[in-house]
Amino acid sequence: MFTREEKDGVRILKLAHPSQPMNVLDEAFMDEFENELKDLETNQGQLKGVIITSTKPEFIAGADLKMIAKHKEFESAKKFVLRLHDMFRRFELLKMPSVAAINGVALGGGYEVCLACHYRVALNTPKLQIGLPEVGLGLLPGAGGTQRLPRIIGFVKALPLLMQGKKLRGETILKEGLVHEMADSTEEMMQKAMRYIQENPESQQPWDNKKFRIPNGDVHTPKGYQHFASASAMLEDKGRRCYPAPRAILRCVYEGLQMPFDKALEFEAKQFAKLSTGKESKMMIRSLFFGINQCNKGVSRSKDVEKKEIKEIAMLGAGMMGAGIAYVSAKAGIEVQLKDVTKEAAERGKSYSQKLLEKAVKRGFSTEKKAKALLDKIHATDNPASVANADIVVEAVFEDRGLKKRVTEESEAAMKDGAIFASNTSTLPITGLAEPSKRPENFIGLHFFSPVDKMPLVEIIKGEKTRPEAIARCLDYVRQIKKTPIVVNDGRGFYTSRCFMTFVEEGIFALHDGVHPGVIENAGRAAGMPVGPLCVADEISLDLMHHITKQTIDDLGESAISKELWQTAKLFVKELNRNGKKAGKGFYEYPEEGKKFLWPELTKRFPAKEEASSFEEMQERILMRQSIEAIRCIEDGVVTNPVDADVGSILGWGFPAYTGGAISYVEYVGMKKFLERTETFAKNFGKRFAPPELLQKKVKEGKGFYDK
Repeated sequence: MFTREEKDGVRILKLAHPSQPMNVLDEAFMDEFENELKDLETNQGQLKGVIITSTKPEFIAGADLKMIAKHKEFESAKKFVLRLHDMFRRFELLKMPSVAAINGVALGGGYEVCLACHYRVALNTPKLQIGLPEVGLGLLPGAGGTQRLPRIIGFVKALPLLMQGKKLRGETILKEGLVHEMADSTEEMMQKAMRYIQENPESQQPWDNKKFRIPNGDVHTPKGYQHFASASAMLEDKGRRCYPAPRAILRCVYEGLQMPFDKALEFEAKQFAKLSTGKESKMMIRSLFFGINQCNKGVSRSKDVEKKEIKEIAMLGAGMMGAGIAYVSAKAGIEVQLKDVTKEAAERGKSYSQKLLEKAVKRGFSTEKKAKALLDKIHATDNPASVANADIVVEAVFEDRGLKKRVTEESEAAMKDGAIFASNTSTLPITGLAEPSKRPENFIGLHFFSPVDKMPLVEIIKGEKTRPEAIARCLDYVRQIKKTPIVVNDGRGFYTSRCFMTFVEEGIFALHDGVHPGVIENAGRAAGMPVGPLCVADEISLDLMHHITKQTIDDLGESAISKELWQTAKLFVKELNRNGKKAGKGFYEYPEEGKKFLWPELTKRFPAKEEASSFEEMQERILMRQSIEAIRCIEDGVVTNPVDADVGSILGWGFPAYTGGAISYVEYVGMKKFLERTETFAKNFGKRFAPPELLQKKVKEGKGFYDK
């Protein structure tokens, strides 16, 4: 794993994990590092210093989560972390200088190795990425990161990196103090590492110097009190109180900086063990790491279909969605024909990419040359024949079956053999949309989420006649544009829209039940949703909701839609002319200056009742309703596995990540308890909460949804 090399009395340890595609901090690494450490301790009198680097493209990508997950009890987890602390502490106390020569990605435990070195030099490459992102998986940096980083750069700079899990790139890494120097070549990086050792024979960590002071001020200063108070207040906002990791990180930094260093490490170890054995981190790791990786590997892809690079797409419709799809495709190096009914409309769609690129250049994330090259890949047009060379034609026109039929027929007349036609519909069944198609086997759904450049998920929908080759091509395309795919079967609303609409619906049901609108919105955020359900309804736009609801009634009859939803949609759109955020009025008022606020007339239209749901019960209603619908989607065969359901819920519509997703939420609550609550809610609020048969079956068998 480590290859040794000695040059001018300096030991160079080059890391190359033999059994992993990338360097990771796992048990094999720990065993090997301890062996090297013993040798360094034995020979430290003969060595001038030590450099740690890597022969793989990355330095160390992070810690092995399987290694962490296997420690299920607190004491076992604490013992594991204390072993890491002992290793790194012994390493930094060697009587010789140590340098991390960071040639690529150094994240999580990988960067904590660097922090245990006296000096850090990084190779300035586009692939360089440094950070401590553990909070995103419900953990904290447990190998000394919460103690070393604030002592190096100060707690003001360190807290956002630790509590938000930011990953830094480029010159920002140097500016923020995560490394001491950067180099433009591997040779220069090693030269700078060697020079430091030669010039600093008595090097030690700052905190091991008796005169050490925390950079930019101690905790117990007016500035320190203010900063920690602000950080603590931030944890109470937007459902963050549901996530224990940020609070544990804040405690580690606040309390740890008031302790001797070794005591602070012990405190960190206890906090890490508590988090790593808690249910939030278990759920988040399962869905946000293993689940997303499974989806990204394309497990639904037919192995009989050869992988193929998508070289050109045609984008039909240059509105916000079409413009966004065009941008992410061009960014991936794909030629894009961006078509609309007029050339002017298509050019407006292209300008969306131009504005994004101007921001990127201004912020230093791109250059004028790169921006122009990307923009040149988007060809604005009104010519129906522009689809002729496209590997995939993506339609993103208005949710109207007649319009989509015309677009399909017009495009297929010019498309090449084997090309895929994909509809970016969010609700209309793909099998029905494919009826006008002359090649329904190549017709598929590609449901993107807005804004496309930021949202990471794409829902791929199979029609009844969609062939495996079409699914494989779309999986290849989605991965090419660096999105995460889930594959679902056909049905009205598919998976994401079907479940997401229950969030909006429950807010509307609660209004009719007499729950104060402020309680509804705040309960949604407190439960961990990004915003409240009434706010979402406004952002979707109430006229679109009215259109979709009416389309559903026309197709399936009034019994397919709740009367509360239909009545509310008609009231706001047809009677009150309050169409949502884009119109400046909906459930909320949107003043030209100042923040939005709930429409004061709401409480007159929907009077609050004393017997209505409490704040806590409202939180349950909001999350349970979505989970019940997710279970029904599995029951109906729309979703074929809990992984797609959980990943889709978190990445697609913002279901709270601390639960692990809409399916994992059932296990988060407890299978039996969840069933009991559905039965109670069904009695109190109606059959929409009736427990699905699959849930009852799982509880009876004593199994979870991930159990085979």
